[in-house]
Amino acid sequence: MSKPRKPKGRPISGWLILDKPVDFGSTEAVSKIKWLFKAQKCGHAGTLDPLASGMLPIALGDATKTVPYVMDGRKIYEFTVTWGEERATDDLEGDVTQSSDTRPTEQQIRDLLPQYTGVINQIPPQFSAIKIAGERAYDLAREGETVEIPSREVEIFRLTLLECENDSTAHFEVECGKGTYVRALARDFGRELGCYGHISGLRRSFVAPFAEETMIPLADLVALEEIEDNDERLAALDALLIDTSEALSSLPHLIVNDDQAHRLKMGNPILVRGRDAPVEESEAYATARGKLVAIGEIGQGEFRPKRVFG
Repeated sequence: MSKPRKPKGRPISGWLILDKPVDFGSTEAVSKIKWLFKAQKCGHAGTLDPLASGMLPIALGDATKTVPYVMDGRKIYEFTVTWGEERATDDLEGDVTQSSDTRPTEQQIRDLLPQYTGVINQIPPQFSAIKIAGERAYDLAREGETVEIPSREVEIFRLTLLECENDSTAHFEVECGKGTYVRALARDFGRELGCYGHISGLRRSFVAPFAEETMIPLADLVALEEIEDNDERLAALDALLIDTSEALSSLPHLIVNDDQAHRLKMGNPILVRGRDAPVEESEAYATARGKLVAIGEIGQGEFRPKRVFG
């Protein structure tokens, strides 16, 4: 019987908050980070289009187990809409499908925004990762198919007009929930205003719970390749990582001792005691000595692990 293959790379864990440049795909970014860190495992929390820049949280090692908690977090985008053209991709990459000489006034734009604040119904773009009959919508769109994508509810917490640079462009900031397509906002704004529109600039500045100042430009990471000593170079990269548990900061937190941590890592529940201990929680996380041990649920005086961390 053959031995199982040993994973390639280092078993390093944590979050790298990348400031992704324009014209660099999310998958390409993950591959680059995995190679730089010589990591066994790597993934991202929320795709950014190649034409978009900004925050792309990248999980290494055990941090990949916490990706869903970041995917569900709030996000903030700054974006520019160019009026007068609707495009197949709802951004600069696509062919023009509709055009108009009409241009909205600043007041017309401001009057429109309340309609797009709160819980709204949104139809994702034709070029999106939505699955239609088992296939990605963007694959069908590239083959020339026009498909009916059902609308879905998304939540817009805040939508602000920042500036109207000229008659043909407007700059916005939006704070939104999971699954919101900013390109669809631009498309729908243009249709509602009777002038058509598409995204001509997009930057993500925040993905909960990671702050904007935690972003590391790709150029800064690439510059570390110049360090000739391998150990020194990897140490410099590792110093940029954020602890895995930071992704769980919105959940109740339990601090455990070494014996309890050992039990949890073996998949066993532990007793939860104390006046301030949570009573019933569908999800919580436990740490020991500042390191993530487990994600689990609390009930009937116990913390029961669902996922454990090395």
